[in-house]
Amino acid sequence: MLFGWTQAQWTQLGLTLAGVALVVVLIRLLTDFILRRVAGVIAGRTSTDLDDLLLDVIRLPLQLALIAAILDAAVDGLSVLPDGWRPGLESGFFVAYASIAFLFLWRLVSALATWYGREAAQLSDSKLDEQLLPFFRRIALLGLLILMLIIVLGHFGVEVSGLVATLGVSTLVIGLAGQAALADTISGFVLMIDRPFRIGDRIEILELGTWGDVVDVGLRSARIRTQDNRLVIVPNSVLGKSLIVNHSFPNSHYRLDVHVGVAYGTDIELARGTLKRAAGQVEGVWPEREVEALFMEMGDSALIFRIRVWIESYVDTRRIVDRVNTAAYQALLEAGIDTPFPQRTLHHRLDQVEPEHVRRLMGATK
Repeated sequence: MLFGWTQAQWTQLGLTLAGVALVVVLIRLLTDFILRRVAGVIAGRTSTDLDDLLLDVIRLPLQLALIAAILDAAVDGLSVLPDGWRPGLESGFFVAYASIAFLFLWRLVSALATWYGREAAQLSDSKLDEQLLPFFRRIALLGLLILMLIIVLGHFGVEVSGLVATLGVSTLVIGLAGQAALADTISGFVLMIDRPFRIGDRIEILELGTWGDVVDVGLRSARIRTQDNRLVIVPNSVLGKSLIVNHSFPNSHYRLDVHVGVAYGTDIELARGTLKRAAGQVEGVWPEREVEALFMEMGDSALIFRIRVWIESYVDTRRIVDRVNTAAYQALLEAGIDTPFPQRTLHHRLDQVEPEHVRRLMGATK
């Protein structure tokens, strides 16, 4: 007798442990072999490494689950164990199974986040997705940890409704305290999915009257460099609610509209031809697209023409406008076409007023 056990009982325990150890070794070898064979077959049919990551995620939890199942069956078959140990062993195996499931889900979330981050970095020049992925990865892993604790505590009879209520209240308080930051973060996530613009695009935020080139899109804000080399930092929540004009999408081709006024009495076709020829000869105007000079309006002091030209890149917008205006003005001068300026004619009506008083009002001298 040793510690109250007979030699037969110790022999049974030793044989059981030896058998379990042998089975554990066999399980390790068989799972490695099978998963390698499966990985080889799948890898030959796919062009992505996602399958390799998933097989690597499965390997350790699968081996641990099989080992735990073998141990559970072996312990259940041991007749030498006191009956008082059974509930404790069952609870221990429950915690082991829950831990293995938690380990699998943890590895799965981490692997998917790593893979998606690597793939998204290749497809996108924005850093927004790279900043958001770690944030949502931590949220998912924290949720898994809380779920596991609730399940394990519930198994041991611990009341978890108070814990859940406390977590809910804490989440509400944190959400209210960081409402602005949370709104910016969620808007940043929406921008990452919707992708209304990319790094380097020239955009215009109509509500703010701001336009420039997108330098960076972060977790909480976007940075826009204006043409005078000033950096405008716009919260993502403002971008999400604003009307945005993307001048770089679908391509950099851009149409300019330049308004020119000519004097009343001018021959319309002469003015139209003069403006079209002048604009068509401007350096930077796209020769493959037609130049238009449209008679749009009879203004207060002039006949208004709209010159339409295309350029290959929005970057040259202001320089081309300057060149078109200069060429149009020179061409109209050479053609003898007047470009009037706004004028007003005032008519004074004087009834029964002394001439001396009129001269004083008009600044006249005797």
